[in-house]
Parts: sequence; C-alpha cells; structure tokens
Amino acid sequence: MTGATQQPIRFLLSDMDGTLLLPDHTLSQRTIAAVRSLREAGVLFSLATGRPPKAMLQQIEALGVDVPTAAFNGGTIVNPDGSLLVAHYLPATAALTTLAQFADLPDIEVWVFSGGDWLLKDAYGPMVPREQHGLGYPPVVVESFEPYLERIDKIVAASNNTGLLIELEAQLLPKVEGQAQVSRSQPVYLDVTAMQANKGAALATLAEYLGVALEQTAALGDGGNDPAMFHCAGLSIAMGQAEEAVKRQADVVTGANTEDGAAQAIERYILPRHPT
Repeated sequence: MTGATQQPIRFLLSDMDGTLLLPDHTLSQRTIAAVRSLREAGVLFSLATGRPPKAMLQQIEALGVDVPTAAFNGGTIVNPDGSLLVAHYLPATAALTTLAQFADLPDIEVWVFSGGDWLLKDAYGPMVPREQHGLGYPPVVVESFEPYLERIDKIVAASNNTGLLIELEAQLLPKVEGQAQVSRSQPVYLDVTAMQANKGAALATLAEYLGVALEQTAALGDGGNDPAMFHCAGLSIAMGQAEEAVKRQADVVTGANTEDGAAQAIERYILPRHPT
C-alpha cells in the first residue's frame, strides 16, 4: 500500500471469490463489461486466488484474461496456455505439522490440494457441496495424505465455525513460522501454503513479467490473504463486505460483491487514472 498515488494504473490484479464473483460464484454482466473496458483502455488484468488453476478456467475465458494468473494464493503462476510459470510447494514438515493440528477436530474438514486434485478423506462433509460448486469439479477420496506430502499446493481447514478457524490460525502460525503462510481466504476457509505462496509475491512476479512498475499496479480483494498484495500495489482496494481488519489495510473501499463492487472500483478508481 503506497497511499494516494495518482499514477496511471497499468495492471490490476484481482481476487475472485467475494470480489469479482457473486455469492453464487457467477460473474455479473457489469463486472464483465468493466474488465472489457480495462482491456480497451490498455490496462492489463489478471486473477489471484486461493483456487487451483483448473478452477479458474471458466472465469479466465469469460473475462478474456490473456496474461498469467496466480492460483493457490500465488503458490502457482500459470501461463495462459496452462503451462507453469512458477510453482511453490508446502514443505513436508510444515504439511505434517498442519495436518496434525487439524486432525480429528470437530466442525473442521481437512482438504489437501496436490497435482490439480482436491483430496479429502470424507466426501460427505457439509462444506463439500459448496466447494464443489465453486471449483466446478469433484474431490478425490483418499485414505491418507501421506503419499502427497512432497507436492502439496495447499491445505485447507474448512468450517462454518469462523471463531474456531480464527483460533486455529492463531495456534498454527507460531508452529509453522518461517515455513508456511497461514491466512483465512474467506471466513469459512483457513489456507496453509508455502512461504513464497502469497498474493504480494505473485503481484511482484507478475508485474515484473509484464514490465509494469509496482507503483502502476492495483490490487482488489476481500479476504485475509489479500492484504499481502495490498502492501505491494500502487493502489489497493478492499471490497465493501470485507472484514474491518482487511479494509484498514487498503487505500480505498468499494462496494460489496453483491453490489458489483469490483466494477465500481474499476469505473471509479482505475479507468479515470488512465490517459485517454
């Protein structure tokens, strides 16, 4: 976050769930039109999400994204043709610590993402239908996560008990300090990824790749994993429904995702800065 710079914005990096997407995981026509207006103005646009790469394909196509995108909170950066530009895996020691912390807790579902697959032990957990709807593909049921320890992209604790996830975050952080990032991407998800897997590093990597100075970048998001890119961007924008701790770390706040807040942000804060 660099304050009230008025430089033209040449690159916008946006979160997806809770930001670009409506609660039913769809894109509004206003949002699609706003992103189209960015492209017409010569502003580059990409996505940074906690989702796996293949759970972004529909949105990439709908929005016409033609530059690399960041999945797994920046742990994986993927070229438009699907090839990997960057991949950071969770260290096995941190994965074991995390899985031990999450094991056998009531109200907690544990998911592991590896090699493009969504792995879990219980296919009938109450959070599974929501995730499957959002991702667009089903999970793979496994007896153990151990065979995947060397190539884990992300571990998620999922629960409708937000207070419990906040407690878990506080308990886990000191145990994996220096080894892993721990953040709530949404109130119901606690994500654990590699140290290098954060949206701030993703923004810096993408900006350098695209030849854009950080002062001419903008970041848009709503979750606990988004301030990392807020602090790197020339302009940071929080969604209206974001938690107060997230809003405080942004330069400006736009409307909620139910109010086309992403489109509002593009129309109000980005397009007017771009020379016509």
